[in-house]
Amino acid sequence: MADEKYYVISAAAELTGMHAQTLRQYDRLGLVTPIRTRGGGRRYSTRDITMLRRIQQLSQEEGVNLAGIKTIIELTERIETLEGQLDTQSAKVEELQRQLVSRRTGGELVHVPRSTQIVLWDDSVRRRRKTAER
Repeated sequence: MADEKYYVISAAAELTGMHAQTLRQYDRLGLVTPIRTRGGGRRYSTRDITMLRRIQQLSQEEGVNLAGIKTIIELTERIETLEGQLDTQSAKVEELQRQLVSRRTGGELVHVPRSTQIVLWDDSVRRRRKTAER
């Protein structure tokens, strides 16, 4: 964060090719929320500048209205959050699978399609049943 660059509203407006009043309007609508100084001045991060450019592209090139843009931004952020949670949970599942396999010798982990269960296959149990049936 210490290396992050922040821009005053006039610099952000110049970088994005927008009017400063447009940036204020986007802030009021919650499309981009720059940090504030103690005096209330807006400071735009590099991420904010990227978002402003994306808003401009959606508005001018794609014809999306501001309400639609806000929805797109909110859904994109939600997807990013969920993807992060999925990555975390996937890593936990992989670790649990490794622990399960390492605790149990002689068996193997078998994938059961379309199931949420993890099944440990132990072929020796089946061999014992066949022997008992004979």
